[in-house]
Amino acid sequence: MKLIIESGATKSDWRLIDDRGVQVARELAGGMNVSTMDMSAIEVILNDTGRKIKQAALEAVSAVHFYTAGVRTESADERLKKILGGLFEDAEIELQNDLVAAARAVCGTRPGIAAILGTGSNSCQWDGTKIVKRVYSGGFILGDEGSAATLGKLFLADLLKGLVPETIAADFASRYDASYAGIVENVYRSQSPSAYLGSLAPFIMEHYNNPYIKSLVEGNIRAFFKRCIKQYESGGPVGIIGGFGYALKDVILRIASEEGIEISRFMECPVDGLIEYHK
Repeated sequence: MKLIIESGATKSDWRLIDDRGVQVARELAGGMNVSTMDMSAIEVILNDTGRKIKQAALEAVSAVHFYTAGVRTESADERLKKILGGLFEDAEIELQNDLVAAARAVCGTRPGIAAILGTGSNSCQWDGTKIVKRVYSGGFILGDEGSAATLGKLFLADLLKGLVPETIAADFASRYDASYAGIVENVYRSQSPSAYLGSLAPFIMEHYNNPYIKSLVEGNIRAFFKRCIKQYESGGPVGIIGGFGYALKDVILRIASEEGIEISRFMECPVDGLIEYHK
């Protein structure tokens, strides 16, 4: 049996599959980002959820494929392998980042470009077995073009400067803390600023028919294509992973066509593609 763990910053999806790729058990748990989270917090999630999976296993787990957000270090890898090895004693442990997860899910063993459009954004060129080029995201402060967090950031920046249409600003104020102090608190002092910014995307998309919002949304997507995707020359079609990208697929397909970019597929959750890859 194989265990696939796909973790973003906000949630992790655990799938236990047999040799045919049939799902035996599934657990949803908190997100794990090795760049921003304390390792002790990650250890709690791994231990608690790992025990549940272990109880559901019909036989020994032979392999654990752990895909996590964030930039891992050698010391972090050693600790992660120790935790997972303690839970699944006979398993081979593979650690990869969320970009490899995206590439394996949407490209499989074929060359192409994998793009993540969720709370954050990322991309890479995949040769069928490994990443051969990547344009670094830079995170929600330095980059993350095309993401839900960047859309939220662009909206709030305009809101603070009085550039959002009055009807939309009033609607926002009736549902969120729109005070300057409240916005600053949520952005600069919250535990996960990018999650807060990304959480505003559904509200923004409710007003998509407004010319201001339409321009904001489409400008965000065009920036991702221009600053990231167009840097991959002859990289093949683009597969897009992530709930935000999936929700905006009609908008993305139209803009991609205008920009001369081929989109191969959209996938809301990478785990389904990973099950196919690992079975």
